[in-house]
Amino acid sequence: MRRYSFFTIVLLCLAILLIDILAFYWLQSITQLITSVRMRTAINGAFWFFTIGLVGAILILRVRLDSIHPQRKQVLVSSLYGLSISSFVPKLIFVLVISILRFTNYAFSEEESLIVIPLIGLFSGFLPFFVIVYAIFMARYRFKVRHLRIKFDAIPQSFKGLRVVHISDTHLGSFSHKYHVFDKAVELINRQEPDFIFFTGDLVNNFQWELKGWQSTFEKLNAKKGKFSVLGNHDYGDYSEWDSPKDKQENFEGIKKFHKDIGFELLLNEAKSIEIQGEKMAILGVENWGNPPFKQYGNLEKALESVIDIPFKILLSHDPSHWSGEVTHDTDIALTLSGHTHGMQAGIHLKNSQWSPIKYKYEHWAGLYTEGSQHLYVNRGLGWLGFPGRLGMRPEITCIDFK
Repeated sequence: MRRYSFFTIVLLCLAILLIDILAFYWLQSITQLITSVRMRTAINGAFWFFTIGLVGAILILRVRLDSIHPQRKQVLVSSLYGLSISSFVPKLIFVLVISILRFTNYAFSEEESLIVIPLIGLFSGFLPFFVIVYAIFMARYRFKVRHLRIKFDAIPQSFKGLRVVHISDTHLGSFSHKYHVFDKAVELINRQEPDFIFFTGDLVNNFQWELKGWQSTFEKLNAKKGKFSVLGNHDYGDYSEWDSPKDKQENFEGIKKFHKDIGFELLLNEAKSIEIQGEKMAILGVENWGNPPFKQYGNLEKALESVIDIPFKILLSHDPSHWSGEVTHDTDIALTLSGHTHGMQAGIHLKNSQWSPIKYKYEHWAGLYTEGSQHLYVNRGLGWLGFPGRLGMRPEITCIDFK
C-alpha cells in the first residue's frame, strides 16, 4: 500500500474543500428554486456535513495510520478512496459544466438560464456519480472471459490446439474474504477446460495473512496439464514497514508456500520443459522485473539457461515493461503473459479501439500486442487495488487457444 506524506494528504483535502466551495456556490442557484426554507437548510447542512466528515476522516486516518491493524487499514483506505472519488469527480464536473455555461451562454435567455443551466449542471454531476457507484458496487465483480486465438510460427504440431487460461493480479486482501464472489471466477475458469492455467503475479496486496481461508477456493482450479505462476511487485512485502528483515522474509516465504499449497508451480527465474508426443515447449517464469521505481528481481538470462535449445517458449512476467525491456529482439520467446497495470481499472473499450489514462505511463497496458513473431498479452487483472471499482475495465479471465 503506497504511503503518502502528510503534506500530500493536506493538499488533497484542500482540493476537496476548494471544489466543494465552488460546488456549494453554484448549488445555491438550484436550491433557490425550492420554496421550503427547511428543505434548503437541510440540503446545505447535509452538503457540509459530508464534506467536513470526509476531510476529517482522511486527516484522522493519516495521523493514526501506524496504529491501525493492516487488515483494517486496507478496508478504511479503500473505503475513503471510493468516497473521495465518488464525491470529488461529480462535483468537479458539475462546477466545470455550470461555470462554462454561465460564462459562455449564447443558447438561453437570461430567464431561462436561471433554471436550465443549473439543471444541466446538476445532471452532469449526477451522471458520473451513478457511473462511479456502478463501478464500485457492480462492475468490480463482473468477471469477463476474453477469448482469442494466437498463431505461432515456431509452435510444434503437438501443441497446436492447446488452450491456456491466463489470470493475474488477484489482490486477495481487497476481497475482504468474499470467497463466494471469487467462486464465480473459479467457475468461469474451469468452464473453459484449460490445458494450462498461468497466473502472473500480485496474489496479495502485501501480507501473508491476506491468504487466510483462500486455499480451498484456489484448489478448485482445474487444468489438464499444469498450473504455473510467478510473483508480482506486491508479493514481496516491499510496501510495508517491518519490525525486522526476518519478519519480512517470513511473510515472503508464506506467500511463496501458498502457491505450492494450491497446486501451482511457482517459477522463480527458472523454466519448465513440457513434452507432448516427443515435442517440447518451455514455460519460463521470472520474478518481478519493472522500470524504476519498481524493483528488478527478475533474471531472464538465468531462466533461459536450461531451455535455450527449445524453440517454442512462453514467458510469465508480471510487468509488461519487461517485454520491450529484455524480451523482444533479444530472445526468441514466442509469447509473454503479463498483468500489473489493471488497465488502471478505468477506460473505454469499443470493438478494436481502447483507451485508458494508463497508456501514458505504459506502452503496453491491456490486451494483445505483436512485434514480428513475438506476442505479448497483458491481462487486466481479476482483483482491484486503491479505487474499489472498475469503470469500463472489467476484471478479466483470458482464454487463449494456440494455432
